[in-house]
Amino acid sequence: MKDGAVVANSGHFNVEIDLPALEKLALKKRPTREFVDEYTLRNGRKIYVLGEGRLINLAAAEGHPAVVMDMSFADQALSAEHLVKNAKKLEAKVYPVPAAIDQNVAQLKLRSLGITIDRLTRAQEEYLASWSEGT
Repeated sequence: MKDGAVVANSGHFNVEIDLPALEKLALKKRPTREFVDEYTLRNGRKIYVLGEGRLINLAAAEGHPAVVMDMSFADQALSAEHLVKNAKKLEAKVYPVPAAIDQNVAQLKLRSLGITIDRLTRAQEEYLASWSEGT
């Protein structure tokens, strides 16, 4: 692995990263910041492991996992409902979450937190959808 590599587990279990083997290879381990451990290998290379090798979306998220995952579960449930309701019209293929469902879940989450946001102007929407300016 290259020097300075950052490793995170985005899988479903805590076994995707072999931490015992990494610890055997390392001369030392030290935390560099919250959720980041630096392993210095015998050859001087450094490997950075995020979230102690656990599921990064839960291990390094702010708040309780249920609060972090509620939007994902809502998207999944409403998407499943959408598929069932529209099964006769849909082809057998993978579909992205419909934007209306995603936006509804986001709006409900913001409302539950007491947060309001401005609406984009037409010009802002056009800018975001274009490649005419910026990098």
